[in-house]
Amino acid sequence: MLKSFASISLLALSACASAPESVPTGPPDITLTPGLPAPPHANLYAGCIAQANATGAINRERDGGTLRFTCAGDLAKQFFDALGPWSAKIGSEIVADGRTYRFSKKLIKDSYGVDYCVVDAGAHTCIVILAVGPFIEEPDYRPGAH
Repeated sequence: MLKSFASISLLALSACASAPESVPTGPPDITLTPGLPAPPHANLYAGCIAQANATGAINRERDGGTLRFTCAGDLAKQFFDALGPWSAKIGSEIVADGRTYRFSKKLIKDSYGVDYCVVDAGAHTCIVILAVGPFIEEPDYRPGAH
């Protein structure tokens, strides 16, 4: 009797666990939540993306849904310097092979998908990562086409 009760209970639990989610009715809520003013560091990201766009220094990451923007020069030096206190605070500055890297997040496994700046022989470069999703891979898109 106990064995059959356990079997029935297990069957009932698995039925609940595999039940489809209810489909929402009506249109999705597209209300924009109130925004907050962008902090000063946002200008570093925006500037790096703008410079990468102007110079053609945009690449797609291997996952396909992520873009990598590369900027250099004075803007990258400002970004590198701004990352200094943050990188020290979270332990995300790495010195290797004569280069100093400052990451925007603490590295766990590797640097994939993490924004950073590097200085090598006095030359500054920054990488900004932007997850954009699978739309970036849409094969039918043509600039200027409607």
